[in-house]
Amino acid sequence: MKPAKVFLLSLAIIATVEFLVMVMLAYLNIPSGMWENLADAMLLTIISAPLIFRWVITPVSQNLAVQAQLQESVQTLQATVAAMVSALESRDSFTAGHQTRVADLACAIARDMGWDEHRIEGLRLGALIHDIGKIQVPAEILSRTTKLTEVEYKMVQTHCETGYKILKDIPFLWPVADIAHQHHERLDGTGYPQGLKGDEICLEARIVAVADVVEAISSHRPYRPALGIDTALKEIESKRGKFYDPDAVDACLKLFAEKKFSFGDSER
Repeated sequence: MKPAKVFLLSLAIIATVEFLVMVMLAYLNIPSGMWENLADAMLLTIISAPLIFRWVITPVSQNLAVQAQLQESVQTLQATVAAMVSALESRDSFTAGHQTRVADLACAIARDMGWDEHRIEGLRLGALIHDIGKIQVPAEILSRTTKLTEVEYKMVQTHCETGYKILKDIPFLWPVADIAHQHHERLDGTGYPQGLKGDEICLEARIVAVADVVEAISSHRPYRPALGIDTALKEIESKRGKFYDPDAVDACLKLFAEKKFSFGDSER
């Protein structure tokens, strides 16, 4: 890996982990005046300063030890995101595991489409926190067992904009903020929040949209029982090219029909 790429990745990892730590502190209702110091302290625990120093003064492309430490930092980022996902989903027991299952299916779709593993890793990260904006939606609305009012439904829809605002200033190497922003957009422009059409929606978001719909329909929701995977697949097949990306739909259908994809132990 080239030194410049490693350095940029290190900056992205630092910024991302610090952000996730601060969101966690907010979630735990720690006073905002304490966030910065606590976040800095936790960040120093997570990512060692000597590692950054070595990245700056050492020819990274020639130093396997630094490469190994970079991999450890990436793994730390993944673990931090996983912890954040668990904290967010603990607010809504009915959809616990939703983002993880969406990420699993989205990555399988992308892999079947021939994506390289680096891009797939970015897709996984974005899918794992695509609903992060729901942190501002009251838990009682997310777990409501009766039909939402129009006002409440619009409140839930704001999670896309909220997620984008939370993520947009973090220097990810992948379109993570766009995934959060666009995963409810539809090819014909009838989605939300921007009413984007076709290629205006990034491909990562189009893949997550397919995985999100399949997981949501096939899983239990507070207001209805699980409808099953067959119903979910019929939905994306019937709306192929209208709502959902054709290539992503074809790959998804192939995964279940030919490769026997299953949400496995994480499912419900």
